[in-house]
Amino acid sequence: MNGGARAALTAVCLVALASPALAQAAKTASPAPPASAPAAGSAANIDLAYGAYERGFYLTAFNLATQRAAQNDAAAMTLLGELYAQGLGVGHDDKKAADWYRLGAEHGDPNAMFSLAMFNMAGRGGLNDHTTAVKLLEQAAKLGHILAAYDLGLLYLQGRDVVQDFGHAAKLFEQAANAGSPEAQYALATMYKEGRGVPKDLHKAAVLLARSSIGGDLDAMVEFAIAQFNGDGTTKSESAAAQLFLRAAERGSPIAQDRLARILMAGRGMPADPAGAIKWHIVAKAAGANDADLDVFAAKQPQAVQDAGEKAARTWMSTLKQPRS
Repeated sequence: MNGGARAALTAVCLVALASPALAQAAKTASPAPPASAPAAGSAANIDLAYGAYERGFYLTAFNLATQRAAQNDAAAMTLLGELYAQGLGVGHDDKKAADWYRLGAEHGDPNAMFSLAMFNMAGRGGLNDHTTAVKLLEQAAKLGHILAAYDLGLLYLQGRDVVQDFGHAAKLFEQAANAGSPEAQYALATMYKEGRGVPKDLHKAAVLLARSSIGGDLDAMVEFAIAQFNGDGTTKSESAAAQLFLRAAERGSPIAQDRLARILMAGRGMPADPAGAIKWHIVAKAAGANDADLDVFAAKQPQAVQDAGEKAARTWMSTLKQPRS
């Protein structure tokens, strides 16, 4: 999802949640492990292959998983699908990946169900059946697959390939949120803020934003900092909000950078720092977060302060080799 689109307003957050791409379909792995480790019931059978996979010994993982798959081990089948899907240890082959995911799903592995659903959604491996994808997500979600529950929640939120149902979307987000998904916690928080699919409850929204923030969701960090600064649904604390804005700003959020610049301009939550305010304003502005008030503030500062802020901004931006996340 486009994190920049999720600004302070809940309505904007909900629009961002309704973006066309599913959570995992839009991500690329280079390389990444399967959606989750093998379930406990199959761990004893697949742990050596999966361990080899995690250590980067892909050919070893392929050989071990092939042996286990021959004994109808569902997790091994899923791992083979992953290796073919990413071209690790073997040539990239979406058709073979889809075949192995299908076998894993038929043998009851929720990871295989999820991966097969994503293949159908993305049109990979000769698959392109969204109805089947939804059914697979439902099956995987019932078996406790966190990403399946979250992505299925997005479909119900959007009304994409299913009848739009905010209440059901909220239940799915709650399932994933309770299982520890920061993205689902953020999504459910926005629904509580808006009162969409659930009764409006700013306190529950703030609690979920706090949990998501701790889990590392950048948008949630910004939203929770705003809630703390304003005292919306949580104890008002401008100093705590300022620290959270700082963390989010350093991770690359233009919204947080702009808010931090305003804090340093006003001296609320942190000591006033005109040069620091100019620095973060320039950084935020470079990312598209314009702020006329800060433009006026910066122009009124002594030349030495302007120069210091501009130098600090240049130094910061020159260290960014790639977008922070």
